[in-house]
Amino acid sequence: MIAMGGKYSKLDPMEVNVPNIQDLLNRDPYLHPYEKEIRRRYAVFKDYLDVIENVGGGLNDFTQAYKYFGIHVEPDNTIICREWAPGANGLFLTGEFNNWNRDSHPYTKLEFGKWELKLPPKHDGTPAVEHLSEIKIVVLTQAGQKEDRLSPYANYVKEPKKIEGTIYKQLLYNPPKNERYMFKHPRPPKPKSLRIYECHVGIATDQLGVGSYQNFTENILPRIVNQGYNAIQLMAIMEHAYYASFGYQVTSFYAASSRYGTPDELKLLVDRAHELGLVVLLDLVHSHASKNVLDGLNMFDGTDSCFFHSGPRGNHSLWDSRLFNYSEYEVMRFLLSNVRWWIDEYNFDGYRFDGVTSMLYHSRGIGQGFGGHYDDYFNMGVDTDGVVYLMLANHVAHNLYSDAITIAEDVSGMPGTCRPVSEGCLGFDYRLAMAIPDKWIELLKHTKDEEWDVGNIVHTLTNRRWMEPNVAYAESHDQALVGDKTIAFWLMDKEMYTHMSKISSPSDIIDRGIALHKLIRFITHGLGGEAYLNFMGNEFGHPEWLDFPREGNNSSYHYARRQWNLVDDKLLKYEYLNNWDAAMNKTENKFGWLAAPPGYVSMKHDGDKVIAFERAGLLFIFNFHPTKSFADYKLGIEGSGTYRVVLNSDEKIFGGFERIDSSVPAFTKPESYCNRSNSLQVYIPSRTCMVLAPEFAI
Repeated sequence: MIAMGGKYSKLDPMEVNVPNIQDLLNRDPYLHPYEKEIRRRYAVFKDYLDVIENVGGGLNDFTQAYKYFGIHVEPDNTIICREWAPGANGLFLTGEFNNWNRDSHPYTKLEFGKWELKLPPKHDGTPAVEHLSEIKIVVLTQAGQKEDRLSPYANYVKEPKKIEGTIYKQLLYNPPKNERYMFKHPRPPKPKSLRIYECHVGIATDQLGVGSYQNFTENILPRIVNQGYNAIQLMAIMEHAYYASFGYQVTSFYAASSRYGTPDELKLLVDRAHELGLVVLLDLVHSHASKNVLDGLNMFDGTDSCFFHSGPRGNHSLWDSRLFNYSEYEVMRFLLSNVRWWIDEYNFDGYRFDGVTSMLYHSRGIGQGFGGHYDDYFNMGVDTDGVVYLMLANHVAHNLYSDAITIAEDVSGMPGTCRPVSEGCLGFDYRLAMAIPDKWIELLKHTKDEEWDVGNIVHTLTNRRWMEPNVAYAESHDQALVGDKTIAFWLMDKEMYTHMSKISSPSDIIDRGIALHKLIRFITHGLGGEAYLNFMGNEFGHPEWLDFPREGNNSSYHYARRQWNLVDDKLLKYEYLNNWDAAMNKTENKFGWLAAPPGYVSMKHDGDKVIAFERAGLLFIFNFHPTKSFADYKLGIEGSGTYRVVLNSDEKIFGGFERIDSSVPAFTKPESYCNRSNSLQVYIPSRTCMVLAPEFAI
């Protein structure tokens, strides 16, 4: 084995040249006491790059391991098989091509734990292994046992039966050239304002089964575009043997899930999304791996190490999964090449990195609270290997594709998460604002409407590091899972089955639910971050939870789907929420508040439950009060002139009561108010929100 750069550079950290560290320290002087540690991390990052350059043939070659390892059909139809199995005493290839003979095709041992096998073409010139023929790698362990494995670089594995718990099979994917999908459309430019639709191909169907890439391409992509999103985030694409893991127990890191179709059908999906102007992000899981042995990475070479730490450090106690050894040369090559693979092979535009908190800390985030003190982020509890791996992964993604987008799923809030690697930071473009959905659920579960603390709501929405962009969201897939509730369900579950018809009797519960659903999402959209995310179906208040087929529900698909018929039925009120979602996104597309500096909050009146803020030259107004409406409510504003309502939640198409006349302009007065140069007066009915724009900007 070859170790990567050490945890401690030979240089004095204060002598390490971090190109733009002064920018970081000037922006946040509280980081000065931790400058040495920041420089040390960067020194380790540079050491890793030096090893890659001197031993790995440079970053370009190092990140294309998938062209060397795995099973490849050469232009002359010779098949070359290579694997890294340092703990194995021997490797063999078996399959349908040799009638499952486990001894006839041994690999030759190379240096550094590598093994190689070459299969010449058959007499007729065709490959020795046919397209979609099953193959397995047989590993001779140190104990003398022969164990079946799948190649870690397998690019197509398939369930032999549609039954959970069956072992996946590796199939050689080598279709004729005329059957391979060729990309036709360029990538869309990187959006200034990122509006993400988080989605899952399998549950995107309304049928009782697993949805397909084809269904998603033909039926779901147009819905997403109509809603005004400019990016999709695809979950559960990396192959996972257990469907109910939501894709987070990855077994084959280079294989697109065969549950939904073939690799070429996924390529068509991505290409069609690009044609429609959608950026396509992949949910990338490099924080851990499935414990599966027969169809996963675990025990690949017969030892408990290989890709993972040996012993307790290599196991995640909460997730029951294996943890990568990021300091191992071939593990780093495997993962960094995986970052490149999905961009090169499938034209993905970037990643949402799952489980970043687990990667950053030796505690894996289990039982560790993060109170915001900087000592939490620069002490011995931080896992340098994980930190530096993420720096390298972002370095690779952004160097490979300049418009690549990377998002960190991190609850800890480590400073520098969303600053460039050149500043000694992690290099992500965005971080998920995970405290926001928690706040909404906390309020809906425990607090009466009239007791909501609007100051605390504003604090949660604005509490983020300056110039470190956040993805704001009111709810994601996490809140939709069984055991929790969506916002719509928290608000309306008592009457969603009886009073969502437009012709049903009036319902205070439904009226309140629709009104608050709109306000919660819109204030999150406008104030909570520099990007916005919604999980598939939540845009129209999808009822019930999300539950994959499993033993506990008799393997039912009833809750593992999206009921599109609810929003398509013009007699149901789900249409109102869907219309509001589209209107939010399309208004943002016109005025661009997500790309603007954070909002300036001029009003947070707890008694009135009124919040007002300015962003991108617009005035956002929210009245959360359950009963009070306010006529001629005075608000401060920096701009002057005539302002008009460009969006208001009380319109009939949004399920409102049409109390706001959007045709009536508001005129500013040169009277300072709430620390703003001017003021104006507006009518704000209870449980409504609106946006005012200067007349010249409309």
